[in-house]
Amino acid sequence: MTLHHSPAIIDDTSLSRRVLDALPLTIYSVDLEGRITAANRSWSQFAENNGATQLALESSMIGTSIFAAMADDASREQIQRAMTLLREERAPMVRWEFPCSSPTEERIFLMHISALRGPEGVDGYVFSTVDISSSHRSREALIETGIALSHAIDVGRVYEEVSRQVRRAVPSTGVVIAVADDETAAIRIAHRWGFQKAGPAAALESRLMPSWLEALAAGRVVLQEAEGHLEITVPLTSAEGVLGAITLATESLESAQQLDEAERVFSVIAAQTAVAIERAWLVRRVEHKRRLEAIGEVAAGVAHELRNPLFGISSAAQLLRFRAREDPVVEKNVGRILREVDRLNKMVTSLLDFGRPAAAHLAPGDPEALWDEVLELERERLSVAGVALRRVRLEQPVRCMIDAEQLKQVYLNILVNAVDAAPQGSELLLSSHLLPNGSWRSRLTNGGSAIPPEVLPHVFEFFFSTKPGGTGIGLALCQRIMDEHGGSIAIDSAPEQGTTVTLALPSTAAS
Repeated sequence: MTLHHSPAIIDDTSLSRRVLDALPLTIYSVDLEGRITAANRSWSQFAENNGATQLALESSMIGTSIFAAMADDASREQIQRAMTLLREERAPMVRWEFPCSSPTEERIFLMHISALRGPEGVDGYVFSTVDISSSHRSREALIETGIALSHAIDVGRVYEEVSRQVRRAVPSTGVVIAVADDETAAIRIAHRWGFQKAGPAAALESRLMPSWLEALAAGRVVLQEAEGHLEITVPLTSAEGVLGAITLATESLESAQQLDEAERVFSVIAAQTAVAIERAWLVRRVEHKRRLEAIGEVAAGVAHELRNPLFGISSAAQLLRFRAREDPVVEKNVGRILREVDRLNKMVTSLLDFGRPAAAHLAPGDPEALWDEVLELERERLSVAGVALRRVRLEQPVRCMIDAEQLKQVYLNILVNAVDAAPQGSELLLSSHLLPNGSWRSRLTNGGSAIPPEVLPHVFEFFFSTKPGGTGIGLALCQRIMDEHGGSIAIDSAPEQGTTVTLALPSTAAS
């Protein structure tokens, strides 16, 4: 398309005029002195919407100065510098962004100026302005999301900030953030805004699950029409194993270009979100590890102080039993003392194991092979309890960084607990599988009575036990060992489903 740069007004019936008037952006030309020589109809709409002078709205604007339509000195100076650069051919074009406020909103426009060249050089300029408010909002949302998430170390704060920035970048009616549980790998809704018609969280999870799984499997954006709106789902993935998805519901994307922009911005925010979640999880693990180390120091100190007095009590009780062999009352009470001393000695040993554990010597190994060893050693325990074990093994071998002796201690502890809780004649289920990122998961399920909901959150706490004679140290020690392996241990329990212990380890391929 050729723009005439003569001062004459372009004929309203000419093709050039019709093409110019059809353009959605504002275009006008000026001469070397800044006098307007031509303009399309969008100029009047732009000027009216943004409070320009009435002079620019009339047909008599041709021949008037472009500077008369500028609202401030800074804009006039900016245009003057641009015209000078173009006239002296020091730049092929000049462009900048500028805001235009209205009573209802602030919009951002891009100003683009290029030179009109005649036989004797530059003899005019073409100005064009286009509304870039949507792209500007998206860019600002990305910047603000990055800044906000860089300070967020609480995962709840991460979810809130991401939801707010997503809604700012893309007009939406609902946002859902779903994340795979670090222990069980089950994808659950972690944050929800909107989706009022979707019902309870379980129903929404069930409906969105296919989109989440497709986005994770394909590693791309998934689009779906549902309930009168468009749902955009992007995967959440990170190198450290964060898995999940974000789903946005929107009704206001009017073009393919807007959809492309939304997908691009949404995907970048999802990548930032995965990194922020990963960092929040790391901070939580570090805080947990420090707390366990502090508890361990206290436990080791207490155990050390108890060991010598317990030895003295045991020696005195045995001497008393020897001297009072003929008195059954004394014999009975001395026996009780010795049994309690033995129980306390076991607790002291557990305290020392927890407080001053041997350093983990990690080496590549197969955690499935360790299960084989433990199950072989505990075959008699299963037989005596009348409990069968069904095993679902991995088809391919897996390699993880493990300390074989410490990991066998974890296996033994959870196996003994499972056998003790299982009804006679029932079956234990031991199953293993790999997550998409290569991490190994092993789950041991018994069909016994469910752990009460008020008890379940405390099962890994130090000195907490519901077993008669239990020390409340075994599961806490298991958790510490799994932490040293860079893995995790979790317990789920529900009526009619029994109790499941899930062990998780990163594979050498995943790490």
